[in-house]
Amino acid sequence: MHALRNGITSSVRSLFTIVYPPLKAAAFVSTLPPNMKTATFAMGCFWHPDALFGCQKGVHRTRVGYTGGSLHNPTYRNLGDHTEAIDIDFDPEVISYEKLLKLFWKNHDSTETHKRQYRSVIFYRDDEQKSSAQESKKEMENNSSRPIVTTIEPFNKFYNAEDYHQKYYLQTHHVKLFISLGLKPNELVDSTIAAKLNGYVVGENTLDAFNSDAELRSLSPENRSYVEKMIARGKQAHC
Repeated sequence: MHALRNGITSSVRSLFTIVYPPLKAAAFVSTLPPNMKTATFAMGCFWHPDALFGCQKGVHRTRVGYTGGSLHNPTYRNLGDHTEAIDIDFDPEVISYEKLLKLFWKNHDSTETHKRQYRSVIFYRDDEQKSSAQESKKEMENNSSRPIVTTIEPFNKFYNAEDYHQKYYLQTHHVKLFISLGLKPNELVDSTIAAKLNGYVVGENTLDAFNSDAELRSLSPENRSYVEKMIARGKQAHC
């Protein structure tokens, strides 16, 4: 059975190669800004935030993982007291932390209480982020008829989730496109193009944004056409 599965996998990969010729991962390496900063949010399940933030202009990398607890080296099956979260590497000259906060509040229910794994948290990394987070929470509280349960906590240590969680939609729902990029699963946390495509293929940004995205100019015509069709379907991300 193992040999048969490997044979099937090899055949499928060969077929995908014909449809979408693999490109060298180096073709998609982008120059990271020297002033890049990191935001860390927890918004329930981390697959959707990975897609949401990954395709925003000014965001260069995303990774999902576990933070906020004391267990050393947590895993999905042994999470301990940690929370599912996302790290977002961004250029503050292109997208502000305040804009990221607006996306945070808009794209999950901050009034719904969940168990610790799926709670709503802003993990601040410096005093400036702490102040911005507190101000944004006050604004939400002033405009909400229900109590805001989101907490604001200092960032400590972030543990990357397993490879199969990274860019989940791209890996599992858009396999042909993923294979054509020539990326290995363990390279997804550092790939700008994977972060962007993981969001675009589930409709987390517009066609105009996609067409103007300089990071994606190396895509083949076939891949561009495929992503455009996915964007036209509207938002498809869910956990």
